[in-house]
Amino acid sequence: MPNRIPSPSSPRAASRTPGDSRDDAGAEAMRLAFRRHAAGVTIVTMSGQRGPVGFTATSVASLSERPPLLALALSVRSSIAPTLRAAETLIVHLLSRDQQDLAARFALPGADRFAAPTRWRRLDTGEPLLLDATTWLRCRIRDRSATGDHWLVVAEILESRVDPTAEPLVYHDGGYGTVLKHDDGPGTGGKPAGGGATSTAGTAGGAGNANAAGKAASTGKASAAGKAAAGKADGGRSRRDGGGKAAEGDLGIRGRSPSGP
Repeated sequence: MPNRIPSPSSPRAASRTPGDSRDDAGAEAMRLAFRRHAAGVTIVTMSGQRGPVGFTATSVASLSERPPLLALALSVRSSIAPTLRAAETLIVHLLSRDQQDLAARFALPGADRFAAPTRWRRLDTGEPLLLDATTWLRCRIRDRSATGDHWLVVAEILESRVDPTAEPLVYHDGGYGTVLKHDDGPGTGGKPAGGGATSTAGTAGGAGNANAAGKAASTGKASAAGKAAAGKADGGRSRRDGGGKAAEGDLGIRGRSPSGP
């Protein structure tokens, strides 16, 4: 992973100020800390002016139950940012443990992300739906704001399909993995009151990084501000809507070639 956070493209951000060294140190500390934070992997899709648009993101977080709201963040430098600012709706696809190639494809700069082998169709409401996603949420964007070097988006869930049996795909310390629940047996100390602890385990094509920091794969009820600070999203359009750029990435998944069959 790169050693710095891409800076926003505004003239103000390009100039150096006395506080920049503190900002750089804070950014580095946050980057290192969130490498240790396992996060669920999603693909966000929207309808763009020239075709379907999608990107891999780990910044998605639950925000409210009544009404059902979620939040996500995307770098202001991403070529997808104009589409995100103009969109009225989007679909968040929660990926399963065997979909690391799909996640990598939608994080790969310049890739035609909706070409084969990606299977998708357009809903009657216009959004591109990934057919292999076992869980997805169709949302209406309720609010968006420029926060730091990211766009923070709040969206309301309108329609969904959920497979409660699907094992999640997570991203941790530069690699893909899933979660393994610790059994409540001898040597484990039993389950805490809040539920059993989990650990991340590498999947085929991903790194086998372990982390027993409790419910690591769950976004939980994290605040939008906290997840926006993580800012783990990587964007880029399909060639149908302009090629992605290598500088679009944030703190999380970086584009790389899928691992293949």
